[in-house]
Amino acid sequence: MTSVTRHYVLAAGGTGGHLIPAFALAIELERRGHHVALITDERGARLPGKPESLVAHVLPAGRIGKNPLHWPKGIGAILEGKRMAQRLFDGFQPSAVVGFGGYPAFPALWAATAAGVPSVIHEQNAVLGRVNRLLAGRVSAIATSYRQVARLKPKQADKVHLVGNPVRAEVLALRDEPFPPFTEEGLLRVLVTGGSQGASVLSEVVPDALAMLPAALRSRLQVTQQCRAEDIEAVRARYAGHDIPAELGTYFENMATRLADAHLFIGRAGASTIAELTAVGRPAILVPLPIATDDHQAANTLEICKAGGARMIRQDRFTAAELAKQILAIAQSPETLATAAHAAWNCGYPKAVKDLADLVESFGGAPLMDVIRVAQSVSASGQEALAMERGE
Repeated sequence: MTSVTRHYVLAAGGTGGHLIPAFALAIELERRGHHVALITDERGARLPGKPESLVAHVLPAGRIGKNPLHWPKGIGAILEGKRMAQRLFDGFQPSAVVGFGGYPAFPALWAATAAGVPSVIHEQNAVLGRVNRLLAGRVSAIATSYRQVARLKPKQADKVHLVGNPVRAEVLALRDEPFPPFTEEGLLRVLVTGGSQGASVLSEVVPDALAMLPAALRSRLQVTQQCRAEDIEAVRARYAGHDIPAELGTYFENMATRLADAHLFIGRAGASTIAELTAVGRPAILVPLPIATDDHQAANTLEICKAGGARMIRQDRFTAAELAKQILAIAQSPETLATAAHAAWNCGYPKAVKDLADLVESFGGAPLMDVIRVAQSVSASGQEALAMERGE
C-alpha cells in the first residue's frame, strides 16, 4: 500500500460498459489507500455493483444532438455540470480526474483540464467514443483496451497507454481456473446473453439453430439464456418444442458463475463482454449490435476473432442455419473448443486494473500537498462538496 493518500475523481456515463471498469479502478485505488469520488448520472448512481464506499455525485448529462432546437438546453446542462464539477474539485482537491466516456464525463473532464488538474481518459472499445474524442487532445493520458483503436489521431500516439479493460474481481478470479471439461459424451453448456437489455434476435434465432445441430450434439446441450421479459415465454416454448433443456431469465445475478461453467458463449460484443470472455478464456460466437455508434461492437471482435477465440456474424446474416454452421465449426470436437478457449484467454489483459491504477497514480501532487488535501477533505473548505454529495 502506498504511504501517500491522494484524492481521485472518476467520471463515467450511467451504463455498465462505462461503470464496470470505473468501479474496478475505484476498488483498486481505495485498496492502495486513496480516496475516490464518482461523477455520473442518475442511472449510474443506482447501478448494481457500485462499491459502498464510493460516493456518487450526479451531474447533468447534457447532449448536443442533430436538432439545433435542443442545443441551448444541452449546452446549458453541460455548463452547469462543469460548474458543479469545479465546486467538487475545490473541496476534494483531486490529484487526477479519470474519465470513462459517456456524457456525464465531459463536463467533469472539461472542468479538470480548465483547472490544470491532470486528467486521464479510458476507452473501453476499439473505436474512440464521441466524448473521449472531444477530450483526447486536452487530457494528460489516454488508456486503451485494444492494440488498435480507431479515431485516435497520430499526434495523440505519444500519450496512449495500452492497459486493457478492467473486469469485476469475481470474473478475474476465474482466469487461472481450467476450462470446464468437455468430452465426446459430456454436456455442452451454452450461455446466451444480449447485453443489459437482452436482444430479441437471439431469442428468435438461437433455439432454432441449436435444434439444427446433429442429434449426437443436440442431445448433450444445456442452455442458459437471458431474454427480454416480453420474449421469455415464447423462447421457453421453442426450447420445449425442440426438447432442449434451457434455463431462461431476464437477469442473472451470478453471471460470473455461469460464465465459469460455460463451454460456449453466444451474444453481443460489448466492451465488458469481450473483456470478461478474454479474462476467463471462453470461446464465443458474437453478433455485434448493428446500431452501435461507429460500429464499435464489430471493431471489438477483430482481435479475438483473428486469434481464433471467437467467430463474428453480422446481424443481417444471423440466421439459424448460419449460427448452427458456426457452432459446429467451433465446437465440433473437444479439441477445437479447447483451442478456441485458449486463444480467447491469450487475448485477455489480467493486469488491466493494476496497470490503469499505476497510470493514474503517476499523476499526483507532492507528498506535502497530499497531506494538506487529506486534512482539507474533513475541514470547512470541503463543506460545499459535502453539500453537493447530499444533493443540497
